[in-house]
Amino acid sequence: MCGIIGYIGKKQALPILIEGLKRLEYRGYDSAGIAIQNKDRILFQKCKGKIRDLENKITGKNLSGFLGIGHTRWATHGEPSDKNAHPLWDCKKRIFLVHNGIIENADLLKKRLLKKGHRFSSGTDTEILAHLIEQYFTKSLGEAVRLALKEVIGAYAIAVISLDDPQKIVFARHSSPLLVGLGNDGNFIASDASAILAHTREVIYLDDGEIGILTSNDFNILDLNNAKVDKKTSYLDWDLSQIEKGGHQHFMLKEILETPATIENALRGRMLMEEGMVKLGGLENLKQLDQIERLIILGMGTALLAGKVGEYMLEEYAGIPVEVEDASEFRYKKLLLDQKTAILAISQSGETADTLFALKEAKRKGILTLGIVNVVGSSIAREVDAGIYNHAGPEIGVASTKAFISQLVVLVLLTVFLGRKKEMSLVMGRRILEELEKLPGLAAQILAKKAGIKKIAKQYSMFHNFLYLGRKYNYPVALEGALKLKEISYLHAEGYPAGEIKHGPIALIDKNCPTCLIIPKDSVYEKMILALEEIRSRKGKTFVVGTGGDQNLRKLANDYFFIPKTLEMLTPILSVIPLQLFAYYIALLKGCDIDKPRNLAKSVTVE
Repeated sequence: MCGIIGYIGKKQALPILIEGLKRLEYRGYDSAGIAIQNKDRILFQKCKGKIRDLENKITGKNLSGFLGIGHTRWATHGEPSDKNAHPLWDCKKRIFLVHNGIIENADLLKKRLLKKGHRFSSGTDTEILAHLIEQYFTKSLGEAVRLALKEVIGAYAIAVISLDDPQKIVFARHSSPLLVGLGNDGNFIASDASAILAHTREVIYLDDGEIGILTSNDFNILDLNNAKVDKKTSYLDWDLSQIEKGGHQHFMLKEILETPATIENALRGRMLMEEGMVKLGGLENLKQLDQIERLIILGMGTALLAGKVGEYMLEEYAGIPVEVEDASEFRYKKLLLDQKTAILAISQSGETADTLFALKEAKRKGILTLGIVNVVGSSIAREVDAGIYNHAGPEIGVASTKAFISQLVVLVLLTVFLGRKKEMSLVMGRRILEELEKLPGLAAQILAKKAGIKKIAKQYSMFHNFLYLGRKYNYPVALEGALKLKEISYLHAEGYPAGEIKHGPIALIDKNCPTCLIIPKDSVYEKMILALEEIRSRKGKTFVVGTGGDQNLRKLANDYFFIPKTLEMLTPILSVIPLQLFAYYIALLKGCDIDKPRNLAKSVTVE
């Protein structure tokens, strides 16, 4: 969840660290800090709050040096405070460390270290690492870190510096993301590529159980048994403009407005229109897929909801029984799996801890594993047997928008890919692809009318409780719409399948609890109209997302927004856009920190 960065090279470290932390702030923003080695001193500053608070603290201070580490925190162990901010240090302030993860056996290690005379100054599990490294340190920082980590149970990505073994950064990874960046004027370590994109596109992704030493012109990577590990270099294809706001007030709005391009990028080079088929390079030669009779989709949060839409698609058009599982619960079940079952993990970051652990549990049982991820080189991308990249580009806003849409598009492609192997006809394959090709233009039509959503949001911004209702393909969209509102405006919202309302939730309906209903012209249209009538009869205020030209909805709903007509299976890709905008504008009117909502972080890399 936290973000870490390190730099060693020819340039002053401070500006590079601060810039990198700003790029990483979406990973956590409870507190921040830096440590810079300057000859025989390590200069540091840390504080509770966001990166701008850290910048205010260091204004006018001399923090020069060509080697440093930085951290932005999402608190897991120890409340957000100055003393719990990273970096943390050993007893003598000779070893400084930043950490992303959780040390599960911290209490046991701390008791042992206290008996040996170590003194602790924070309430974090991370500080135990600094003291454990101190305990093992003789001459080599790398060896001390290696020996310390052999005693650690948990997840970590760390960067460590020491006055007694200077001019190097020691780093290590287990179950938390970390990469090395190789530049002309120095080298980097970072939690993700966005932190170093302005300086290099040449990166090395670390795997679990690897430890390394970074100098200004070299690097060395080992495993925890001291064996050298050869690593491949990857090249980032992201553009710097993708991680900047581009004149928009918030990343979230920028990313919603990128929806047409997001759809185009997910489709590019993958549709074979004449054959009514799809080309997915990662899956092309995977013969095991032909034997699959059951698919289990794993995800968390928004990715889980994308999977729920995919369940309807794959069952209806590919004829494959699908189960969608919350990854955090899946690994604790008695798994009834066989060789005709495949696992599909969905994760924007490719680092979601619960999804990754569930995936590994399935792999232990010899099950075919697939992935839909957005980040090349991420842990899930490397763990699965085969996968599909979203190609959505970096998503900086904590509340996922364009990544969700790209996941839906990829799930449509996967449905055609698998469906054409089974019973899907050439005609149906062509029809789906033809309608897919229209989606960027249809999404642009919705975005051109965003002022209408802003106007509606203003009318609803004074309410505190919301219901969202949908059926079939748009039931998961109701869940996603409610989630977006909760995430960024801190209002209470619940999503339900419309048929469920009579079994309890209808008790909440009154003039103070508005309902958002998703009612496109589809196979469950009449059923949704019944739900709308039930709410109207109880004086409930309604906001409806429907298909353009639906005069019935104009009469029945208090407020409405129309989306263009498309295939039923594709409606979620369009219907979610006004719900994303609705949540955004309500949060804007309430003055919320939209890109950095309280208590949340973009990439959940701890359980």
